[in-house]
Parts: sequence; structure tokens; C-alpha cells
Amino acid sequence: MRKTSLMLTACLLAMVMFAGMASAHVVVYPQETTQGVYEKFTVRVPSETPDTNTTKVEIKFPDGVTISRVEPKADWKYELSKDNTGKITGVVFTATGAGLASTEFTEFNLSGKVAADAKTLSWKAYQTYKNGSIAEWVGAAGSDKPASVTNVKAASGSTDSHGHDTGSSASGHSEEGSDSSLPLILSIAAVVLGALALIVSLTRKTK
Repeated sequence: MRKTSLMLTACLLAMVMFAGMASAHVVVYPQETTQGVYEKFTVRVPSETPDTNTTKVEIKFPDGVTISRVEPKADWKYELSKDNTGKITGVVFTATGAGLASTEFTEFNLSGKVAADAKTLSWKAYQTYKNGSIAEWVGAAGSDKPASVTNVKAASGSTDSHGHDTGSSASGHSEEGSDSSLPLILSIAAVVLGALALIVSLTRKTK
């Protein structure tokens, strides 16, 4: 009985450890965006390998997005990758210090425009450790090392020069404008009625 309990405990610990390792992968947020919009993407990188630090992270950008800005990050330097047309196709972040220990994580911010015909964005990431090992987050969903995927939904209306959806907001602003004038009208009416009441009261007193 004691041996069976020990075996069950060991199995449960193994399952917990495996679940923790499986969940500790590179993820790009948001995980859903809209066609044609400018978006801020945040790449969350955990460092889960014991006894060694994450010292470099390479991110390759999907075809359905044009990244134009990278936010600088303390203790990390970065280098952009470009194709023969000058388009930015990826970025490599390299730690200038110790990097990330196995109980740490960090986030890198990117900014760019989602293509008008994009459906999904699959972000391939390569995580290099101080001991020379590389975790390639490029697999399909459900694999040991899946690439992070951002789903892209269709735009609901027209967009402005920044790619923001203006279809519903325009009508929303006009409705808000008509509604917001009502309190002003009521306030004026209240002031007028108050003034009339004061005049009537003064008139009665003088009689």
C-alpha cells in the first residue's frame, strides 16, 4: 500500500512538472487582432531550462504583418533582419548581462501593421541558452515546441489612415453627440424655471 502511494505521488509530481514545462513557451500577444490595423505585439519569453540562462531570442516575423518599430529594452541589445527590399523580417535580442534564469521571464514589444488579407500570424522564435542549446518554437499547435499564433479577424468597416476601424465609431460619436446635448438643454430649462420662480416669489412679497 505504501509503495503504491509513493508511485502515485511520483506520477503526480511528474505530471505537474511536465505541465509546467509544456506551458513555458514563447507566446506573442495579443492572440487575436484585426485585418489592416496597427498593432502592438508583445513577445513573452520564459526561461525554463535549469542550470543555464536564456541569452538570445530570435523572432521571425510572419508574412501577414509589417513590423516597423522595436521598443528598446534595458540589459538587451537588438539587431534587425531585412530582406533585399529593405523590409524588416525579424529581430534578434541578445542579453548584455547574465540573461534570464530558469525562474524568470521577460517581454519584448514590437509595433507594426497587419495586412488587409491576413488570416493568421505564425511567429517562429528561437531561444538560445548560455550552454549552447537552442529551443526552436516553430512547431504546430499541440507539439512540444509550438510557434505562437495570432488569429486575424476581418475588419468590420472602413479604416482610417492608421488602420483603425471607423465603421461603428463614426455612428457612435454622432449618437453620443445628440445624447450629450440633452443634459445641457435640461440644465438651461432648470435655470430658466428657477429664475421665473424667484421672480414670482419677489413679486408676491412686494404686493
